[in-house]
Amino acid sequence: MTVRVLLADDQPLIRAGLRMVIDGTADVVVAGEAGTGAQAVQLTRRLRPDVVVMDIRMPGMDGIEATQAITAESPATRVIMLTTFDDDANVHAALRAGASGFLVKDMALEDILSAVHVVAAGDALIAPSVTRRLIAEFAARPDARTVPRELPGVTAREREVLTLAGRGLSNAEIAARLHISPGTAKAHIASLLTKLGARDRVQLVIAAYDAGVVAPHQHDL
Repeated sequence: MTVRVLLADDQPLIRAGLRMVIDGTADVVVAGEAGTGAQAVQLTRRLRPDVVVMDIRMPGMDGIEATQAITAESPATRVIMLTTFDDDANVHAALRAGASGFLVKDMALEDILSAVHVVAAGDALIAPSVTRRLIAEFAARPDARTVPRELPGVTAREREVLTLAGRGLSNAEIAARLHISPGTAKAHIASLLTKLGARDRVQLVIAAYDAGVVAPHQHDL
């Protein structure tokens, strides 16, 4: 299956670098390029890409607004946010908007390409330490949810799985911690996604914090 990617960044050099790497890959193609958030929304509506690589800071409609519009209109399209951890105060808003993961702009282009494959396959970028720190940053913000969200229909075992997923553990790590098979861990994650109405693992992590099963300091880096 060929993964179709939309590149959204107001810096032509960033887009050119990403396009250069993608053009040399057999199973990923650039479906289009956008220089603004509004263009990204319009092109997503028209081209229906599998993945949008989105700069979080763009003039006019920024990456957060564009991501919110894209995930609302095109649920099948995944968004990877390009960001800088040190100065980005809007990470939690991007998570809320439906981003499936984050990458730092100075990462190797090959790593960004790998991330496109991960997100296109329906997973989310939770394992890298940068994303775990971003999740923790989101959870520690004063405007994070203060009233715990209820978890109707979630079993005791699923609650344990949700707690570990919220701390950034992979399926294999969850399986080892709970002494269950990786397949069982994966099945619990799938069940949680359905029960909590989460589109991917990033939103599952948000749900874990919202439910109060994970405190901001409980992330495994």
